Amino acid sequence: MMILITIICYFSALLVIARITGKKGGSNAAFFRGENQSPWYIVAFGMIGATISGVTFVSVPGMVRSMDMTYMQTVIGFFFGYMVVAHVLLPLYYKLNLTSIYTYLGTRIGRRSYITGSFFFLLSRMTGTAAKIYLVCLILYHYVFQEMGVPFWAIAVGAVALVWIYTQKNGIKTIVWTDTLQTFCLIAALICIIIAVTGHLQMGFGEMVQAISVHEHSRIFVFDDWMSKQNFFKQFTSGIFIVIVMTGLDQDMMQKNLTCRNLKDAQKNMYCYGFSFIPLNLLFLSLGILLLILANQMQIELPASNDDILPMFATQGHLGQAVLILFTIGVVAAAFSNSDSALTSMTTSFCIDILETDKDKEEVARSKRKKVHLGMSIILICFICFFRIVNNQSVIDAIYVIASYTYGPLLGMFAFGLFTKRQTKDSYVPFIAVASPLLCYAIDKIVSSYTGYQFGYELLMLNGLLTFTGMWMFSQSKNN
Repeated sequence: MMILITIICYFSALLVIARITGKKGGSNAAFFRGENQSPWYIVAFGMIGATISGVTFVSVPGMVRSMDMTYMQTVIGFFFGYMVVAHVLLPLYYKLNLTSIYTYLGTRIGRRSYITGSFFFLLSRMTGTAAKIYLVCLILYHYVFQEMGVPFWAIAVGAVALVWIYTQKNGIKTIVWTDTLQTFCLIAALICIIIAVTGHLQMGFGEMVQAISVHEHSRIFVFDDWMSKQNFFKQFTSGIFIVIVMTGLDQDMMQKNLTCRNLKDAQKNMYCYGFSFIPLNLLFLSLGILLLILANQMQIELPASNDDILPMFATQGHLGQAVLILFTIGVVAAAFSNSDSALTSMTTSFCIDILETDKDKEEVARSKRKKVHLGMSIILICFICFFRIVNNQSVIDAIYVIASYTYGPLLGMFAFGLFTKRQTKDSYVPFIAVASPLLCYAIDKIVSSYTGYQFGYELLMLNGLLTFTGMWMFSQSKNN
């Protein structure tokens, strides 16, 4: 009951913010671009919560048990990826004054490349968002609604419906401000949970740092094992490219950046946002080690799934009622801050890229936008339920694996457009983009079978390279 009350209070706060930001407007300019009036520091702070998501809140502490703190290698790579986005992609987007970033593909290569890029984004974002909301819905189902007899699908419908309610009028303009609240709640919840755990362990700050640093799972860097998915060079390089595609080539994340007043503000946003990831993820991983220490001290048997470790401590009374409330706020805040912007960006991409509503009159475009927004909500619910059926591994790992296949073609297409002056056959691009992930999957299986080498997130780079190569093979110099 306490979880349910917390969710109701939290959502009420979101509705208040949505009402304040929605007093004027409801226009397409507000929904798609926030009227280009968002303060960069507000955008930067809000994007932290949007990127963290409920998956990170639950999965990252748990992954310490199986892969130590080696995830930090990927996080360090993230920072350098954000610098690439700030100085290569953002200047391009602002120069062309884009609403949908995939418009660039149509300008540079052709209409079919444009549609292909938008399609792969919609597939990637829909899948990733469904996986993230799925995890939160699953937690709520197991620990709150299952005893009430509420089915999983009803929880999925409720979660998405709540997001639709406060985003359907002003879209990104509202989200910039609701994400600020949600990021604050997420970070505050994380810090308070760490304090609560150290309190149960009767540790001071210095003792906590010492206990984490000497723990058997405190290893961060892996330089000696090239076959391991946790090898530093694999994870660091993958981190760079994950950010380039999942932020720089992602309409969801870039749409927020494009609400800033100018390019310099957007770059400031990227610097602050990118750097903040390092200490924040270090806190998540540190919490994971503290939970392992506490489980050993209290002789608690940990669940088989890493994703269940933090929820178990929070919901079974091991840390008290206050931690249960904090955990609920953190997970719900992370889930909403990610899913609201995803729903808005998918609506934007479909309206601008597929329906070309930017060519319609304001009222016609607004009517189409509302129908698309509702349609995307329904499809998202279906994906969440599908993910419930097929998922059987750590969710955060699953999302990055999915991204390796679905974002790879985007990486290849943008790289071809940005770093070559050649013109490829636009009609072939959709086939190349579909063939590349299939070929990438086959290579992964063959190499693993014959050499024992385990591809990690570097599948993303391989996939992008295959798309780039395919486009190059059917290209010629613009001068010909």
